[in-house]
Amino acid sequence: MIPAWILDIFAAIMLVVAAVSAVRLVAARPWRQGAGRAALADIDVAHLLMAIAMAGMLAASLQTLPNGAWSVIFAVMTAWFAYRVARDAQVSGVRSLAGGHCAPHLIHAAAMLYMFVALTAPAAHGSGMSGMGGAAGTMGTLSVPLLAFVFALSLIGYSIWDLDQLSGPGAGGHYSLAVVRAAPSGAVLAGVGASAGAASVAPAVSALASGQVAHAVAAGPTVTSEALPAAACGPGSGTGFLAPWVATSCRIAMGVTMALMLLIMI
Repeated sequence: MIPAWILDIFAAIMLVVAAVSAVRLVAARPWRQGAGRAALADIDVAHLLMAIAMAGMLAASLQTLPNGAWSVIFAVMTAWFAYRVARDAQVSGVRSLAGGHCAPHLIHAAAMLYMFVALTAPAAHGSGMSGMGGAAGTMGTLSVPLLAFVFALSLIGYSIWDLDQLSGPGAGGHYSLAVVRAAPSGAVLAGVGASAGAASVAPAVSALASGQVAHAVAAGPTVTSEALPAAACGPGSGTGFLAPWVATSCRIAMGVTMALMLLIMI
């Protein structure tokens, strides 16, 4: 038995995440800003869809699509981020699973898919968590509870990692560092950094040609996702709603909410 007002609070937080993600998409205009922004647009789309789905699961009045439709959406999303993780692993190896930006999104998408597929009675006949319990806030349960526990631990771990990134050196935490890596296909994985001019791009391209990995600190010249095509799942760069910490904060909020939902339904 979970008080309905607690579920409503988390549902409201998810609505805020959805709104922020939508604003980020509009502000970034990935369809007009080049390959760097377009490569990061899937992150905000994922945040938007996951936040809407979770809000509907937490509050019956916010339900949108039926469970079957959400299952298809998150199956596609899981496959997409699995592809992104595989590409990241080709560059960084297995360490990308622990410290890469794509892996957390894969876990989030897979956890959402699991919640919609593994939901058992009485929720299987409804389309959301609150619909199962009514005003009393009784939650449904998930089949294979061990998997739910593993997902919850993974989400908590990645949320702690994200918090560490935000609390790192510099105003933007560890996200103020820029990392440029050469991908097997020749694409460039660009991290977050300060804006750079054409003079900063030439040394980076030279380093990429020799197969080296370039690391630049925000205080010095860096190459951003706008300067070179990005294929990583980093939080991007910018100010205001497009600041890296905004996307990371959204991911933390979703990770905590998702972990809570999984633990409640075990």
